[in-house]
Amino acid sequence: MHLLRVLLLLSLCVTSHAIAEGTLSGKPYNKTINLDTTLPSDIHAELPELGDVSQTVMSPRDEERIAQQILREVAVSDEVLHDAEVVDYLTRLGNRLAKVSDDKQQDFHFFVVKQPSINAFAMPGGVIGVHTGLFLASNTESELAGVVGHEIGHVTQRHLARMLAKQKTDTFKNIAGLAFAVLAARGNPELANAALTVSTAAGVQRQLDYTRAHEREADRVGLTVLEKAGFDPRGMPGFFNVLQRGSRFVEGSAPSFLRTHPLTSERISDVENRVANLPYKQVASSEAYYFVKAKLRAANGLTQKTADQFRSNIQSGRYVDENAEHYGLAVSLLRKNDVQGAAKETQWLDKHGVNNAFVENLKARIEVARNQPQAAAKLYQAALKKYPTNRALIYGYAEHFVALNQGKAAVDFIKRKKALFPNDAYLYELLAKGYFIQKKDLLRFQALGEAYYRQYNIEKAVEQMRFATKAKDGSFYEKSIVEARLKELRRLQKNQKPA
Repeated sequence: MHLLRVLLLLSLCVTSHAIAEGTLSGKPYNKTINLDTTLPSDIHAELPELGDVSQTVMSPRDEERIAQQILREVAVSDEVLHDAEVVDYLTRLGNRLAKVSDDKQQDFHFFVVKQPSINAFAMPGGVIGVHTGLFLASNTESELAGVVGHEIGHVTQRHLARMLAKQKTDTFKNIAGLAFAVLAARGNPELANAALTVSTAAGVQRQLDYTRAHEREADRVGLTVLEKAGFDPRGMPGFFNVLQRGSRFVEGSAPSFLRTHPLTSERISDVENRVANLPYKQVASSEAYYFVKAKLRAANGLTQKTADQFRSNIQSGRYVDENAEHYGLAVSLLRKNDVQGAAKETQWLDKHGVNNAFVENLKARIEVARNQPQAAAKLYQAALKKYPTNRALIYGYAEHFVALNQGKAAVDFIKRKKALFPNDAYLYELLAKGYFIQKKDLLRFQALGEAYYRQYNIEKAVEQMRFATKAKDGSFYEKSIVEARLKELRRLQKNQKPA
């Protein structure tokens, strides 16, 4: 609880709205736990120092330790959207932008917050969060990419460390605790209010607020990566104008992004002038962008109202992508347990030649909802032949085996696939469930230990691995592996220093 008290201070800087109600389908297919991030830094060599004045306050290693604490919260938080399709889309988009940034050594970690406000934020260590409301407010993929590129600019320019260096304080020692207030605000509003009375709150907020100079610098970096990554750089000023128009007539109604990232007419003009000197580039948004937006829309509000809105849009032709609109209707109908209606929409998609992993996964989920395991298995098998590295399909098929108590099939399948995502905690959780079905205790505890390790929770990883060493089953070879791994984890635990 002490950690949460410190965490809440960051909400003063990141967002002023409570996390909204509403999730995607409660089906097990949405329980993504890990964003395929890098493992704890203790395993790797230290990052090279960058040698700027911010080093006197926060080194890259300090930032990396803080990032691990943030990601530990992300991995298990209910306020984060644990949906493989949405998270993987954002990760691909973010990595596409980060790949062309100037800082090739910086690792980035992207996650989605279930909040309707229009916001995104960057944390130490390359951790970037994007609210679902930002996805929905964007009109094109280039607009969304422009905001993500802007946040990448804050990271690569090390704005947070530079602000703290200017203050010449050691306040950064508290920032690990500030890391994830955006998630705690909804879970404990009273605690959030209490944070306002903390004597250091105002000072911390002043230190973390981005200056206009920082914003302009992040804009320029964002524009550069946007163009280099093949997006339309006009997406950035376009989205700024959308934000400005949306808040112009209502006092105090500015979106969260504008409150945490001050937007002035001078700043908009600066971006527009830079874009005007670039060659015109018309870039179509990807199919995945429209399907992700449709899925997020389908998760919002009352199920009947959401379905009615999709139907109305289809009938009146109010849509940008008709295929995504039918997909969103199918998702919303499945959410309200109208399985036949959802199946009808996927049939429409099949008839019109829509062929992507989103639709294949949805069709399999419909068969699961129909309690038709054989039909679901066939769909998963066929889809994985087309999309063998699709995380949502891999999760779905593994969960299918677990639900049917087919432990051996689950274990065999996950073993074949986990090499694709070696740092994915949820695959190890599913592996543990497969071993539980087979009554293999040593392997079950070992898999759970590896899952916790990939959630940056060394303490629980050690605990589970210790249980594995005490298990009554397991071969000599398996026991030896577990004992060696326990020693390694204890060494990491001992060497792990608080951020």
